Amino acid sequence: MKPSLKLLDYSILQQCMHCGMCLPACPTYDATKKERHSPRGRIALMRAVADEELPLSPAFADEMSYCLGCLACQTACPAGVDYSNLLETARAEVQSAGLNQTFTSRLWRAVTIRGLFMRPRLLRFAGRLLWLYQRLGLQTAFRKLGVTKLLPKDLRRLEPQCPTIATQFSPQLIRPIESPTKKQYRVALLTGCVQDLVFSDINRDTADVLLANGCEVHTPPVQPCCGSLHAHNGEATLAQVLARRMIDLFPPAQFDAIITNAGGCGNHLRHYGPLLAEDATYRPLAKIWDTKVKDIHEWIMEQDCRAPRAGLGDLTVTYHDSCHLTHGQKVTKQPRELLKLIPGLKLVELPEANWCCGSAGIYNITQPEQAEQLLVRKVGHVIGTGASVLATANPGCHLQIARGLRQAGSATTLLQPVTLLARAYRAEKKSA
Repeated sequence: MKPSLKLLDYSILQQCMHCGMCLPACPTYDATKKERHSPRGRIALMRAVADEELPLSPAFADEMSYCLGCLACQTACPAGVDYSNLLETARAEVQSAGLNQTFTSRLWRAVTIRGLFMRPRLLRFAGRLLWLYQRLGLQTAFRKLGVTKLLPKDLRRLEPQCPTIATQFSPQLIRPIESPTKKQYRVALLTGCVQDLVFSDINRDTADVLLANGCEVHTPPVQPCCGSLHAHNGEATLAQVLARRMIDLFPPAQFDAIITNAGGCGNHLRHYGPLLAEDATYRPLAKIWDTKVKDIHEWIMEQDCRAPRAGLGDLTVTYHDSCHLTHGQKVTKQPRELLKLIPGLKLVELPEANWCCGSAGIYNITQPEQAEQLLVRKVGHVIGTGASVLATANPGCHLQIARGLRQAGSATTLLQPVTLLARAYRAEKKSA
């Protein structure tokens, strides 16, 4: 069945009271002050499409694409409007209708969303080729020689955003099963896609923190994409395929928790129940799955995380809230509580900590101008804190803000809270 706003439960569309409480929270409305660029305006457009008062059009597709999907409106909404469901349905209908698609966009979607991110081994192979390109110095040489200027316009714009690929991926750093000295829990660790290729060391840090808190950690070496990228970009059917693969690989009843350390992925992972609601076989498993998925900060603080007995010296840290971690998963205080456990660490609050940095999945690719404005705003606040470290808990935010800090000439280091805690545990072992 093709996705359609007309087939969506109409009560979801009716929930919006048009009160405007979402307006100050919406980054695109804040930038333009145009009603159509607000959550309230977009919902009105969606309802008009559902009521057949407005046809699907390129303009409607543009508006759905211009939305960050940061879900700040859901936090602000007094009526509890399920904006995430509305936006994903609208984007899926736009994709199904083939609006605003060019040969180039179809090609890149086929290569990435429908190709690489459906095949984890192929994705790792592509990552290894990119690593070799970087390690041999070809990337640096091509940039100095100006070869990148010969690339097509879109690729030329994206090339500077290319992340540095890790030397070792997660399977080289984490054994399939690792056990603590005293086992209290049995957990699964999700290694992700970008997280695996670029931040595999953070996956290792996550495993070490879990081990230090009595968790036996199960980390299968080959894991599928969670489907977040697909669901957010109108590929609902592929998102369902990937959800089934994840449930097959991690039978939820076998674990006390299924741990994610990427804010954007985690929000999608917690909603397999609605995603597979029409699947009689997987529906009951998906409901169990949703109760077992936990963000690493959330899980570790629920289990009374053990404070390290050694610190990292005098360290001033500020924290940026990943949109989907704070607005989707409602995990806000736990990362801060985790950081406060580390001796000697001073936590300074970041102004507009939960304001989007402009990464938003692939938003910095599809809407580069708006994404850049948000990045500049975020980086200015980070530098203003005077902190030597910015902590965040999402690979997209990590890459986006790190690039902004480099462009601004800032020496601020970007790390994840779980990395800081893992380092404190290691310092504890050394001092012992």
